[in-house]
Amino acid sequence: MNDSSNDQRLMQAIDAQLAHLWMVRTFLKHAEETEEDDELQEVARALYDYMLALGAPLESGDAAAYLKQAKKKLSKLRRAGELFLEIQPEISDHTNFRMAAASCRTVIAELERLLA
Repeated sequence: MNDSSNDQRLMQAIDAQLAHLWMVRTFLKHAEETEEDDELQEVARALYDYMLALGAPLESGDAAAYLKQAKKKLSKLRRAGELFLEIQPEISDHTNFRMAAASCRTVIAELERLLA
């Protein structure tokens, strides 16, 4: 396989992970607790910003630009994930929040693996 088709497959694998991250972001965006917590709002925005940054290269099929952006923005996404894991127990111990935090952690770990 050439680099271009490998990059395309990698882009598709990352995009599949972002579907999970989108659901976490949607949950956070609509949770009552988010309205009252600036840090949780920051997490939801950071998740959205990461996905938004990858949208144009995905739509144009530009895997090289997609992967470059995904790597460039990963540290900010990682920090948002760490913040969410830190504040989640203080915000709510409800299963929905625990599962959202676990999902976020899992997706970010997989993105790190894919982009390594």
